[in-house]
Amino acid sequence: MTSLSETGGRARGKLAADCQHVPRRVAILADDYPPGHLDPVHRHRRGQLIYAMEGVMTVTTDDFSLIVPPQRAVWVPPGIDHTLRCMGPVSLRTLYVDPAERSLPSMCRVIEVSKLLRELILEAARIPVLYDEAGRDGRLVALLLDEIVRTPVTPLSVPMPRRACLARICRTLLDDPAQDAALDRWAVAAGMSRRNFTRAFREETGMAFSAWVRDVRLLKALSLLAMGQSVTRVAFDVGYGSASAFTEMFTRTLGRSPSRYVESFAGE
Repeated sequence: MTSLSETGGRARGKLAADCQHVPRRVAILADDYPPGHLDPVHRHRRGQLIYAMEGVMTVTTDDFSLIVPPQRAVWVPPGIDHTLRCMGPVSLRTLYVDPAERSLPSMCRVIEVSKLLRELILEAARIPVLYDEAGRDGRLVALLLDEIVRTPVTPLSVPMPRRACLARICRTLLDDPAQDAALDRWAVAAGMSRRNFTRAFREETGMAFSAWVRDVRLLKALSLLAMGQSVTRVAFDVGYGSASAFTEMFTRTLGRSPSRYVESFAGE
């Protein structure tokens, strides 16, 4: 394998594994993935900020399932098992952050990407891998890390239960949230009474099952809207009987209509 020094410190085509031991606070990888691409369960020594320049992806860990529309980013702390799935063509910039950076979050989260943070990420992707830590590039990276810490979190995730029978049901609904969400049906599938299912689900996720299903449908809807599907088609695809019912839920939950939310995918 060609080393960073052999390429002048600009090995932008390197693999994620090559980024884990770069002697710098941050190493950056640019990637483009085809529709349906799946990175199966894996973990990294470094934390990751995965920025979706274009396209929609989902990231799933043992504790959360997160949807990442265009112009958003997901933070995955060091050592966290996760999968990544691309809903369509996706263009990413991934920052691999040294685990010694203790100021960064200890849990996965989706964050808004401001114009400043976006430009910092894009500029950092152009600097040498072995950048001058004492110079301009080192200051740029320091500011980038500061911005990650202060950037607002956006509610684009749902908690995942640890109990195997509940996790299996949740994965089924994540794959197809338009399925019948009747509580009794899923309690039977879990081999539990309705009461025990309700109690166990709330204990493991902190949410009622109905609220969890609503949020899963919302996240799926966001991914479909970001891919350019119409509001009416999305409403039916995620299990709503009409576009008006879907729009009412969407607006009540996120504070703006589906069409207004889609405008944000293009960035400011």
